[in-house]
Amino acid sequence: MNFVCPLGIVRTNSKGKEVNCNYYENKKLIEALYHFITSTIRSQIDFGIDTSVCYCIGSGENFSFLSKINNEHKFFKTIIPLEHPRFIMQYNLKSKEMYIEKYINALCNYNN
Repeated sequence: MNFVCPLGIVRTNSKGKEVNCNYYENKKLIEALYHFITSTIRSQIDFGIDTSVCYCIGSGENFSFLSKINNEHKFFKTIIPLEHPRFIMQYNLKSKEMYIEKYINALCNYNN
């Protein structure tokens, strides 16, 4: 288990406070980190991990970026997007049982 971009990135907001910044929020940041991200993924794959399926936590921009680099580098046979737990708990708490079921199905029912 790892992050597409294993760096913690912050930015300064309009109030001068440092806040979390996702690697995919800025095109220049993506460009600056692209080689680092792809080489980090390659290094992890070189540990001998099974690359038949990748579960992507984050079904929006994180999944889109990972899919794009996967199309270019062929890291994983299949990428299955799953909603981020914070997204579920913060915005979809009433539907959390549906997301739990989605996670269980994805993790238990994938066939190479």
